[in-house]
Amino acid sequence: MNQIISAALDKGRAQLNEVEAKQLLASAGVPVAETQLAITADEAVNAAEEIGYPVVMKIVSPEIAHKSDVGGVVVGVENSDDVRSIFEEINRSVADKAPQAEIDGVAIQAMVPQGTEIIVGSTTDEQFGPVMMFGLGGVFVEILEDVAFRIVPLEPKDASDIVREIKGFPLLDGARGREKADLDSLENLILKVSNLVDENPQIAELDLNPVFAYSDGVVAVDAHIVLDTKS
Repeated sequence: MNQIISAALDKGRAQLNEVEAKQLLASAGVPVAETQLAITADEAVNAAEEIGYPVVMKIVSPEIAHKSDVGGVVVGVENSDDVRSIFEEINRSVADKAPQAEIDGVAIQAMVPQGTEIIVGSTTDEQFGPVMMFGLGGVFVEILEDVAFRIVPLEPKDASDIVREIKGFPLLDGARGREKADLDSLENLILKVSNLVDENPQIAELDLNPVFAYSDGVVAVDAHIVLDTKS
């Protein structure tokens, strides 16, 4: 069993925080936006200096799904003084709007360029076991519900097919002058996530939304992983 998963289960936790989820994904070869957890303002500054400005700062809590609703996200932070003040502001806002929430710290994340938003995820079906899901991310997944599914583990042909199965595939393929996404990198990410889920049956749910797709690569910006504490 992976050490990150094992440590969480040993503590009776059914969910990895965002930093842990990204560490787990990175260990499986999935490209993620560099992210560090800061417990203090000094740690936040050190992390930002190491990652490089500008950075995104986000509250880390297993009990807060929508960070923006509680003032828990600030983007484009550009210097150490702002890191310190925003660290305190985020914690004050969350304490006021979600006083019962358990706080793990503040995530300091590299700002990455906007790309075509993708969602890659997995869930556990009672009959089929782990199932992978792929679709356009952001508002597209909420409005269009344009997603495709495959049973884990996926083979290279499955990754290729799942990408091309969605109705929105032309948006990834350069339709109407759009920048064509790096489909090879996208399919490789899907396969690595499939392998991670297949090799770790303790993962009950996994959600990468968004994954930014570029012409020369992909990167997962947000990650959510739920564990099966009964496994």
